[in-house]
Amino acid sequence: MKDGFVKIACATPALKVADCAYNTDRILELIREAHGKGVKIVCFPELCITGYTCGDLFLQTALGHSAEEHLLRIVEETKSLEIISIVGLPFVYDAKLYNCAAVVYKGDLLGLVPKVNLPNYSEFYEARHFASGTATDYTVNVGKFTPTFGINQIFQCEELPDLTFGVEICEDLWVSEPPSVRLTQNGCTVIFNLSCSDEIIGKAEYRKMLVKAKSGELLCAYAYADAGIGESTQDMVFAGHDLICENGSLLAESKLFSDGLTIADVDVVRMCHERRRMTTWHPVPKDENTEYYINRFNMALTETILDRKIYPHPFVPSDKQVLDSRCEEILAIQSVGLASRLSHIGCKTAVVGLSGGLDSTLALIVMRHAFDRLGLDPAGMLTITMPCFGTTDRTYTNACKLAAAYGATLREIRIEDSVRQHFKDIGHDESVHDVTYENGQARERTQILMDVANQCGGIVVGTGDLSELALGWATYNGDHMSMYGVNASIPKTLVRYLVAYEASHAEGELKTVLLDILDTPVSPELLPPDQDGRIAQKTEDLVGPYELHDFFLYYHVRQGFAPHKIFRLARRAFAGVYTDAVILKWQRKFYWRFFSQQFKRSCLPDGPKVGSVTLSPRGDWRMPSDASAAVWIADLDAAAAELGLE
Repeated sequence: MKDGFVKIACATPALKVADCAYNTDRILELIREAHGKGVKIVCFPELCITGYTCGDLFLQTALGHSAEEHLLRIVEETKSLEIISIVGLPFVYDAKLYNCAAVVYKGDLLGLVPKVNLPNYSEFYEARHFASGTATDYTVNVGKFTPTFGINQIFQCEELPDLTFGVEICEDLWVSEPPSVRLTQNGCTVIFNLSCSDEIIGKAEYRKMLVKAKSGELLCAYAYADAGIGESTQDMVFAGHDLICENGSLLAESKLFSDGLTIADVDVVRMCHERRRMTTWHPVPKDENTEYYINRFNMALTETILDRKIYPHPFVPSDKQVLDSRCEEILAIQSVGLASRLSHIGCKTAVVGLSGGLDSTLALIVMRHAFDRLGLDPAGMLTITMPCFGTTDRTYTNACKLAAAYGATLREIRIEDSVRQHFKDIGHDESVHDVTYENGQARERTQILMDVANQCGGIVVGTGDLSELALGWATYNGDHMSMYGVNASIPKTLVRYLVAYEASHAEGELKTVLLDILDTPVSPELLPPDQDGRIAQKTEDLVGPYELHDFFLYYHVRQGFAPHKIFRLARRAFAGVYTDAVILKWQRKFYWRFFSQQFKRSCLPDGPKVGSVTLSPRGDWRMPSDASAAVWIADLDAAAAELGLE
């Protein structure tokens, strides 16, 4: 439970209708199995102690007594286990029968939550047996326990207040105003649903869509425990379709027509961060909170052993089909943005510096898509290659081939002489390969691009990407500057996939050159090549692997995670790829560069927002240029010290 990760489970036991003893045996088996796997809260299906399909047997006194007796047995036999169990049973109060969820923890019955919305249509006839749940304003007697009874109650962990959960039952989810809306507004970060949803054609996909959407709408984790094997198939069949979702994403799903546990690690701290971030999230005013009863429980803050899949590339979908669709959508967003800008200013010429690297390649791809949208002659795409001290034959040749393949106009302007004159003017020794040596070339290139754009009545299209902006890996007023930056919200890990997507749809020379560019090391080429004429200056040797920095960037900006939590996730995501020491080294570098280089991001050119992470000072990210990284570095150092790392 450290860092807000809580392991929860949905459990579908194999049942026998109306056999409470048998059903309780199966329930206890799954509770013990879940506890052994580190689960802190396990939720069972609706009416699981009796079975959902008992029909008029629910009105039999003997069944009701047996259900209560076996609920007390569950309380007793789980009192030594550090796990909350949520089980379903029929319960009589004030001469009415209710379809209830019982919340059990360490030998206590914390609460009974009745179902509110009773389906009485098609194959359902619950109103024949049950009454609708009412507000929480009283307690009831169950054996020696006096739990709170009613729908307006929430359950909160005292050691981790962000772990606050509520309960609703089956149909409660399917209505327009489910109890979960008010529960989450009152602070619940997790909703558990005890369900018995019969299976018909197409319902599983709709059910999954509903649970995912509800978790996203309410900014919560949503666990849906469904009944399955053992329920009567007299008129319906049940599939045990268990689902655990978090903020619109599916974390875990059971196979249809199966039983057992479905487990996931939910992040309750993340849910609270999302609610703070979204100004349209409105909690219930404090003066209304009194209508909800808070059941508090103590649970030790042990570290959750994560089973959750942590993808090393959070900006890149893992599914190939989804990735292809995403690439198509991203290129459309970029090209529409550029096309709209060109159309607005009545411009038919766009200028780009073409280096033969990934970023300028993507910029040219976007330009061609934009020109196609506007029906403009691709010859209006003016590509300029500006060889200098670090340019290799490979990148130069690829730049020339790429321009030709896209039908762009190519100009070659060598800048060695002008840069040398500049060095002479400012008194810089050309043999000193320092930042002045490098940035002098970058600024000369930008000056040429701007001036040529003035000559031809065009605009300069920027090539710098999101990862470079995060690290400040751009020459201020050099490649940092343009008139429209099409790649400004594309991280480096995604740039590669976008170019690869374009290559997969290309033919002939265009496909060949795109594939070779993808195979070329990332470099600004500002230092001379090695003795064999190959790239000597490799960016990732200097600033670190971009896949690590993109990982840090996503969880720092989008999720707002503390450094120690990001370090923990990175260790899991990149296990076997990078050592802990290497991850730590580059994460420290990330924070230092991210904070120290904000001044470059404070004056960025316009560019289209593409994903959920952007560093535009007019868009999602507003940060003072003089902010200190001390708090973040100290937090990371403390995590490193715990592992014996320096």
